[in-house]
Amino acid sequence: MSINNKINVISFGEVLFDVFGEEKKIGGAPLNLALRTASFGFPVAMISAVGNDEDGKIILDYTGKNAVETAGIAVSPKYNTGIVQVSLNERGSATYEIKFPSAWDFITVDDKIMNTVKKADVFFYGSLACRNEVSQKTLFSLLDFNDRMFKVFDVNLRKPFYNIQLLEKLMKRADFIKFNDEEIVEIAAGMGFESDDLESNIKFISEKTDTKAICVTLGKHGSILLWNNELYRHQGFPVKVADTVGAGDSFLASLIAKLLSNESPDEALNFASAVGALVASYSGANPKIESSEIEIFRKQNVFQ
Repeated sequence: MSINNKINVISFGEVLFDVFGEEKKIGGAPLNLALRTASFGFPVAMISAVGNDEDGKIILDYTGKNAVETAGIAVSPKYNTGIVQVSLNERGSATYEIKFPSAWDFITVDDKIMNTVKKADVFFYGSLACRNEVSQKTLFSLLDFNDRMFKVFDVNLRKPFYNIQLLEKLMKRADFIKFNDEEIVEIAAGMGFESDDLESNIKFISEKTDTKAICVTLGKHGSILLWNNELYRHQGFPVKVADTVGAGDSFLASLIAKLLSNESPDEALNFASAVGALVASYSGANPKIESSEIEIFRKQNVFQ
């Protein structure tokens, strides 16, 4: 993938360590999005907070070494770096226990960060960062600050840290929303629309929130994308799953990178599906994946 130095990307929200038994890996959906997007050559900045502790130092060092601007990651003297206990079932699917409070629950910004946001072309955000009022207030102020940037909402539901009213507000700020199949059905039902048909749910959410671009991931069954009033599908790539942590984040980062580089929706879905599948084949959210590995994988999995 060619480097695109003309699209400035910001990701807002949680940075943390995912803890798998005795093993710790850097994660947090917004940071996963930032790291994967930066791996494609886009200029990326992260807005978050870590604690004044060893975990925070490791995250700042790793993030900076992987081409993500860290000036927007504050160091909190009061709260610790975020920790998430991850449990995996026999299929590698994850459930999460997310420690509260953490430094990223108290994200604030200064003039330097506001100037960075003013220049942004793409802004990633999720729902989990809104679980505390401080970060929630900061997020909405940034979403309203720059009308020009393409706002990408990664729904990423984590009970009990959301409600339908908040999700509606977040969706109405978005230009693009990414759900999984369970999330879109749950949210549409919460808004009064009861249906198991994904296309009907996509149409409902699009109309109710005035969002023209929506993607729904379907696990091993692929994905469906609404883009320019057309629906596109990809059946997904078969892969031996190590764990699913971060696979959806890499899928979304890859999809947006391709769509905003003027690739066709079919090509964007194919590329994103390959990256997501490869991430799922590794342990942890942020494995290094070279472009050559992606292309070899795609060639090996050409559908007949």
